[in-house]
Amino acid sequence: MSTMAATAHSSPPAAGPRPGLRERKKMKTRATIREATYRLIQEQGYDATTVEQIAEAAEVSPSTVFRYFPSKEDIVLTDEYDPVLEEELRARPADEPWSDSLRHVLRKAIGLGNTEEPEVTRLRTRLMVDVPAVRSRMMENMSVTGRLLCRAIGERLGRDPDSLEVRVFAMSLIGGLLETSLYWAEGGHREDLAEVVDRAVDVLEHGLTAKNPEATGAPRMTS
Repeated sequence: MSTMAATAHSSPPAAGPRPGLRERKKMKTRATIREATYRLIQEQGYDATTVEQIAEAAEVSPSTVFRYFPSKEDIVLTDEYDPVLEEELRARPADEPWSDSLRHVLRKAIGLGNTEEPEVTRLRTRLMVDVPAVRSRMMENMSVTGRLLCRAIGERLGRDPDSLEVRVFAMSLIGGLLETSLYWAEGGHREDLAEVVDRAVDVLEHGLTAKNPEATGAPRMTS
């Protein structure tokens, strides 16, 4: 995820028609390249890991790596699950509050990720904090997730997915999830991720209030 800002990258593809042999081979190759990349980065660090080393470890050519992933950052960040999260959102009851639908989908994705690939999720978020190129690429990739969210939100609320209001709402969510991922990683992944995401959704749902009861109004910038 690029989908859900790396906090929910590990949802398995939804059940459906079995892919053909050619597509299964492509999926296997992509998975092999990713696994080799994760292993090398954990062993020797991100900067020391080259595409040539990844290709050798995955038993493919460097050109094959680039055919599947435009850059090393994309190997770390790219997954197959944005459409799955979109389907999950669309499958929620039409009369369910949007925040409840969002919590359900994120909790499910996080639970599956923690069960199946906890180290990968932690590695991704740690690299987002430590490697500017990974963080920058994640921000670019999140625009794709944002467009998917716009479609889901527009469909749910009967609004134009390209309208300013829907785009602002969707990208506010995306930005919030990115900051949630960074916060979780900066804290050494010690906090429970589901609880951190719940706090983020609370802010998006209710806004931010002054911690000091005597404070009023919005913060002001002074020169």
